[in-house]
Amino acid sequence: MEILKNLFDTFLHLDESLSDIITNYGIWTYLIVFLVIFCETGMVFTPFLPGDSLLFAAGSFAAIGSLDVKWLFILLSVAAILGDTVNYAIGQYIGLKAFQKNNSRFFKKEYLDKTHRFYEKYGAKTVILARFVPIIRTFAPFMAGAGAMQYSRFIKYNIVGALIWVGLFVFSGYYIGNISIVKENFSIIILAIIGISLVPAIVEFLRHRK
Repeated sequence: MEILKNLFDTFLHLDESLSDIITNYGIWTYLIVFLVIFCETGMVFTPFLPGDSLLFAAGSFAAIGSLDVKWLFILLSVAAILGDTVNYAIGQYIGLKAFQKNNSRFFKKEYLDKTHRFYEKYGAKTVILARFVPIIRTFAPFMAGAGAMQYSRFIKYNIVGALIWVGLFVFSGYYIGNISIVKENFSIIILAIIGISLVPAIVEFLRHRK
């Protein structure tokens, strides 16, 4: 529970957390943020790390000169692309092994075949839109690899999705993050970003329920 509380506090006060990191680590902040975005997109066991909210916060600090917005966009785009690429490779390597046993309790061969067909049919839409959905963003490239989605197709949409995702949130933070009403309600804005990001997943869940 203590870990969850600390994590929630980090999300809620991301402006203060990032401010402290910039103050204490200076230029190494770029590496820290890079690693967080890389792990959030590249490791299936770290979907709880901040993504959208961190990009927005970083952009808002760039607007006041604490960070360079161009370097943020370049480095974090690379982090997001590499993250999905590594996640795809993990899914391809571990996923295929996990699905080898047809009678496996959790990894059934039919799941692999279904995922393969899904990504072949909706690959472009899935890989790009998944960038804007927390948790789904972490698992989509893994499932693409496990489902044997063609890599040349995956990498193309991986790059496009990363550029749109990073650009949208970093530059949104850069241009509106320091407007007085946003600045005074930064924690609420961060929670709103997280909430809005979850809307597509909720809509999709309700559609499948019906």
